[in-house]
Amino acid sequence: MVVRFDHRMSAIAAFHIPHSATVIPADVRPSLLLSDEALAQELLRMTDSCTEELFAPRDGDAVAVRFPVSRLVVDPERYLDDAEEAMSSRGMGVIYTRTSDGAVLRAVPTPSERTDLITRHYLPHQAAMADAVGSALARHGRCLVVDCHSFPSRPLPCDLDQAPDRPEVCLGTDRVHTPVWLVDLAEHLFSAAGFDVAIDRPFSGAFVPARHQGRHHAVSAIMIELNRRLYMNEVSGARLPAFATVARTVQEILQKLVREFRSSDPF
Repeated sequence: MVVRFDHRMSAIAAFHIPHSATVIPADVRPSLLLSDEALAQELLRMTDSCTEELFAPRDGDAVAVRFPVSRLVVDPERYLDDAEEAMSSRGMGVIYTRTSDGAVLRAVPTPSERTDLITRHYLPHQAAMADAVGSALARHGRCLVVDCHSFPSRPLPCDLDQAPDRPEVCLGTDRVHTPVWLVDLAEHLFSAAGFDVAIDRPFSGAFVPARHQGRHHAVSAIMIELNRRLYMNEVSGARLPAFATVARTVQEILQKLVREFRSSDPF
């Protein structure tokens, strides 16, 4: 179900949660060439588990837009044109054909299969995010997009950055849509809470809906990635006892970040 937004909503921020779902539609499952066991393991590796809870908005200043199916179906953050997508060289463009360790996930989709998947899943999600951003722009004249992710404590074979010394929190920036003060404030808030923070390492960038990318400078964006060792057992997928504390701390930081954005001088 696609959530639509209108200008009457008070939210000035949109939390983008693209990779937390594990749902594989029944009609898509036969195209994934993995056993049930292998698919479960790939989902564990590739899913940003629990991010819908870790980044849950605490008040009406923000809304969350969550992609409802697994990124193994379609990745809603990838560029549609594989020529523009760095991860397409790893078989991980908008529709993955390879697993995280390079095994075959599915055959290259036919043009009609590709169109069907993009029409059913990718485009509605992009529209929902664009509507959330547009609603904030209509009411407040600006919008903060927080791109919400997690990452494994050790690099996956598919990762472009293979450095083993991964931080607890990675902040990703966009050269157009991330003001310096915003990333400085986010770094300060996470560091003050006791987290080890890196900027644009091991992942970089920040999602902005295609409708607004590079067009609306009133849209600010930052990516926040949490190291999964903070809150889950990466082998079993079980939550650690610290999960509730981590979630509460992250939500408090987000609340401060959004409130500061609301009160800041947009010019």
